Amino acid sequence: MKSIIIAFFTIILFSKSSFGQITPNTGDTTNKHIDRVIFAYGGQLDQVFLLYIISLTKKINPKICFLPTASGDNPEYINFWNSICQKLSFMPSVLKTFNVSSSRQTFEEQLLKMDAIIVGTGNAINMLAVWKAQGIDTILRKAYNMGIILAGGSAGALCWFTNGITGSRPQQLTKIEGLGFLNFSHCPHYHSQPTRQPKYKESILNTEILPGYACDDLSGILFVNGVFKKSLPQNRENNNYYVFPNAGIIKEEKLKSELIK
Repeated sequence: MKSIIIAFFTIILFSKSSFGQITPNTGDTTNKHIDRVIFAYGGQLDQVFLLYIISLTKKINPKICFLPTASGDNPEYINFWNSICQKLSFMPSVLKTFNVSSSRQTFEEQLLKMDAIIVGTGNAINMLAVWKAQGIDTILRKAYNMGIILAGGSAGALCWFTNGITGSRPQQLTKIEGLGFLNFSHCPHYHSQPTRQPKYKESILNTEILPGYACDDLSGILFVNGVFKKSLPQNRENNNYYVFPNAGIIKEEKLKSELIK
């Protein structure tokens, strides 16, 4: 009788391990698809661009952080940010990198809880140097891979590209190396500053920088997973362009656009 009982339970255990085994839920989301989104625009942030960035989060009352590093955390620029945030449905914050208090959260703790991060205008070279020194460049890479929306204009657009043209040095426009999230070059203020367009074209033709995308001040480009998705100007006078070499000459293709909403 005892041997029959042992055999019975052996069959039950074998059946569970072979056919009905229940594995614990480990919370693994490695197979979950995450879109990596960047919205780059040619000039200054305004409420039109800000509303669009809010919409990209696809959340009600999203958390959005502004990085004024390129301006040296200029108080007037931070006040400007606060003014355009008024009456909009989201939770704004500012991450300062100058005069940092030791009692605050780490940069990583602040940034990785956001739904979107917007980078302001100013000196792109100085900004990237500060980010590297503080490890913010690495944190932004983590944010990008997590699906946190990244955005910015002028210096705040240049930073996401592999390289581009900047006015951050005295006297003349020069090449800048960006974070390389987008494997193209970039030129902001494309038609608003007369020297930008010829310098950008010359630099691409001479292979100093990659082929890439140029934005007028009131125009932005949406990239999803490193690929151009949409050209989004605020009006018909501002546009975006793809600039590339072809058979020894430079080509400028005006991108088909839809007005930003």
